[in-house]
Amino acid sequence: MTSIPSKNIWIRRQQCPCGDWKCYVTYEGDAEETSIASQLVKNDTTTSESMVAPYVGMVFKSDDDAFEYYGNFARKNGFSIRKERSRLSPQLGIYKRDFVCYRSGFAPVKKKPTGEHHRDRKSVRCGCDAKMYLSKEVVDGVSQWFVVQFSNVHNHELLEDDQVRLLPAYRKIQEADQERILLLSKAGFPIHRIVKVLELEKGIHGGQLPFLERDVRNFVQNRKKIVQENDALLNEKRENDTTELLEACKMTKEADGNFVYDFTVDENDKVENIAWSYADSVHAYNMFGDVVYFDTSYRSITYGMLFGAWLGIDNNGRIILFGCVLLQDETSRSFSWALQTFVRFMRGRCPQTILTDLDPGIRDVISTELPATNHVISIWNILSKVSSWFSQPLGSRYPEFKSEFDALCRLESTEEFELQWSQMVSVFGLGAEKHIDLLYSFRASWTPCYTRGYLFARMATTVYSKSVDAFLKGVFNAQTCLRGFFEQVGISAHFQNQARPEMQYMFAKTCIPIEEHARSILTPFAFNAFQHECQLAMQYAISEMANGSYLVRHFKKMDGERLVIWIPEDEQIHCSCKEFESSGLLCRHALRVFIVKSYFQLPEKYYLNRWRRESSLVFYDENGTEHINGEWFQEYQCLTDSLFAESSLTKERSDHARAELTKELARILNEVRNMPESEGIAMDVPLSPTG
Repeated sequence: MTSIPSKNIWIRRQQCPCGDWKCYVTYEGDAEETSIASQLVKNDTTTSESMVAPYVGMVFKSDDDAFEYYGNFARKNGFSIRKERSRLSPQLGIYKRDFVCYRSGFAPVKKKPTGEHHRDRKSVRCGCDAKMYLSKEVVDGVSQWFVVQFSNVHNHELLEDDQVRLLPAYRKIQEADQERILLLSKAGFPIHRIVKVLELEKGIHGGQLPFLERDVRNFVQNRKKIVQENDALLNEKRENDTTELLEACKMTKEADGNFVYDFTVDENDKVENIAWSYADSVHAYNMFGDVVYFDTSYRSITYGMLFGAWLGIDNNGRIILFGCVLLQDETSRSFSWALQTFVRFMRGRCPQTILTDLDPGIRDVISTELPATNHVISIWNILSKVSSWFSQPLGSRYPEFKSEFDALCRLESTEEFELQWSQMVSVFGLGAEKHIDLLYSFRASWTPCYTRGYLFARMATTVYSKSVDAFLKGVFNAQTCLRGFFEQVGISAHFQNQARPEMQYMFAKTCIPIEEHARSILTPFAFNAFQHECQLAMQYAISEMANGSYLVRHFKKMDGERLVIWIPEDEQIHCSCKEFESSGLLCRHALRVFIVKSYFQLPEKYYLNRWRRESSLVFYDENGTEHINGEWFQEYQCLTDSLFAESSLTKERSDHARAELTKELARILNEVRNMPESEGIAMDVPLSPTG
């Protein structure tokens, strides 16, 4: 019987941006998630010594638990098991279970059919008497299964670890591997090549997969028989679930007038693409929408839809979800609609910088829809693909290539980059390599020498990348339908946006007045980065030039000097490293000039609003000023922000505030709980029409 997946399965997009369907991408850092086969061997080894052999009188909660336990014991001891007999009673249902060695009993004698293609397969059964029999009893109203017979005596040789895994009982293709196999098969890979790809992706030697090549072949052949009917069912499920998702958006809009959503339909009036954003997200974008990361790395296997998320970073370094979109395909038309809709959600304001994955289609759309926005591909997005693209063709020369590539990423001159890139391509014979051509065509979007000076707000870092990955994995829990997924996204977005930073004391490390002043203005996240630059500023010497500019050089390094331009009339400072333009926080070189000039405080314009304490997200109903609840909530929010700022200046203040606040809040909470739960006027309402 044909069935469709019961869960909404999300996987990372593995199709290579080069456009070749037969080319895939594996990501560095995902090895711990995909190396299931290698972990099986390790787990078997570590747990085999501690596993207790079954014994008469051993108790299990269910017969399934017993079968699983006996199966694990069998695997670790060189054999497999099967279910033999069961007995049924009207009162207890199944009350006896017999589990036996896979070589128990003898194969029945079959009459050989006439025909040329008959294969006389030898049976593995040899009358082995190893077994575990169970009986069910009800103890204090609870069913339990007891081992009543057990024998571990075999009349055949037991298998070693590398052989037992090849028994049919243990050759199972996991769900994630099934999806990968089908994807590669659809791309035209032959079976033996699919097996090789899986081995490479998991980082294991040939023949170490938990299944055989013939298992893959059988799986593909069986799936092809039902694929057409399955596709029809999936289409029906997709139509029903997208309709439910649309209804959920409508209901959310009715409950919250500031929630926004939009969708498109195809020629058959069926939902095609759908996007949405929350009131909190739009509010957050007003303060932190200068840099946006458009993530399109996940696709739903069940629905065949691409998930896009617009993400940002707040002044406490936390991820903000600005909006979401589900697209039926990856065409320019779909991406154009998505970007147009997002900008409309955000009231027409475009970001200064948008970060995306390496995708030619998205690049072209951004240049059209967001012509004034800087398009950047984070360097970590590039580096995660380098191994997948070049480790195999370069073989033993890959480490040398990787070292050269990393050096290119640190260059600051575009001319020097162009020269060394050409040299690298020539040395490693990569002139005809399609991925090298792809990287070069995108060089203006990912190489630091080209993107220097673009605002990133500390989002183009591996730390932010890992935070995004963790956030998305939390969202992509298996859901039974799109509506459940929509609700999960809402919960995750609300949690991220409403979570308040922990109160923490920030120690001064340099005793520089500039640092002391910054501590009272910046959030702890921003201050930590600023403080690091303050510390390093003390290691630099400056030389004033005739035009009033400065050369700033590290006291140990003869090269790498920076030019700092100082305009005293406007108190403007510009450093050639472009750190302020990139992160919104002054660099060590500019700070060194301010220190030498005896500045006790930086000019206000060098504390961007996005990093200030008072810019922390405060969410409330935009019409809340008309209601008492909105007014007192704002007042409470202002008080807590002031308390947070004042108490973090010294450790004594921080400790005192933490202790007193806990006691006072507990006291107020107890008083509130003892108050009536309803307004006085409601208490006078009659309990019945005749009262």
